[in-house]
Amino acid sequence: MEFYHQPIMLKEITEGLEISPSDIFMDCTLGGAGHSSAILPLLKDGFLVGIDKDNDALEYSAQRLEKLGRFALKKADFKNFENVLEDLGIKQVDKILVDLGVSSHQLDVGERGFSFRFDGPLDMRMNQNQDKSAWHVVNFYPKEKLTKILYEYGEEKFAPKIVANILKHRKIKTIDTTKEFNAIIEEALPKKYVYTSGGAGKKTFQAIRIEVNDELDGLENALQKMIDRLAPKGRLAVLTFHSLEDRIVKKVFKLNATDCLCPPDAPVCVCGHKATIKILTKKPTVASTEEQTQNPRSTSAKLRIIEKL
Repeated sequence: MEFYHQPIMLKEITEGLEISPSDIFMDCTLGGAGHSSAILPLLKDGFLVGIDKDNDALEYSAQRLEKLGRFALKKADFKNFENVLEDLGIKQVDKILVDLGVSSHQLDVGERGFSFRFDGPLDMRMNQNQDKSAWHVVNFYPKEKLTKILYEYGEEKFAPKIVANILKHRKIKTIDTTKEFNAIIEEALPKKYVYTSGGAGKKTFQAIRIEVNDELDGLENALQKMIDRLAPKGRLAVLTFHSLEDRIVKKVFKLNATDCLCPPDAPVCVCGHKATIKILTKKPTVASTEEQTQNPRSTSAKLRIIEKL
């Protein structure tokens, strides 16, 4: 079985995390072990914990990492990482990586139903064992909910027109494939937008994918718990791929890096809040021009790294 994933900003992440040989490292979104396969050999006396909810990712990564060092792989949503640590008897982690992107394998295998570029069943589930799929969302969500999802998760300005066309078509028959779904999206758009860079269906597919996998729900809480679990001088790196994710990461990092949360006009601090982290990336790091040319999927990536005080 092949499960490939081209790691984004590998050099920037490895250097930014300052991997030490004795680190306990947690890759919360393992994918095809693109990042972990480069980091595990650096952990001479350390240990790597990999988490993913994709069965294919876990199977492939286990084979890829087999002879590179000491590791444990667990099937879980990264938001439930604490359960994994508890099972392994680990209290604190030295380095954590969260890559919020969709893997190359998931995008390029039509049967997974993530991309409008390949025909396949309308699926989009990262966890193949869950019930909710894109087919369920597209065919059974009410008008108001679908419109809200496209506006909020896809920032799609043509959301009402697209949803109206979805409702029209699903009255005739269920929308079953990515090709059908993309054609319905394009049919609803002004012609000049149909052939835009990245594809006219990109925003809608993103929005449905986020809903199917609950990608934003609980992200803020999970990041806070990761900060709490970091050992002193430990580091957390987060890769985001759209503005909604990046805003959440920026908000959590800023809150934890701030000493006082009192209103600016307060004469003295009464909140008692103390900073627990230092932000190492004042502005998010982006992929080099060379990497963006070689891997267009890195174009939208933003990397933020913090260190525990």
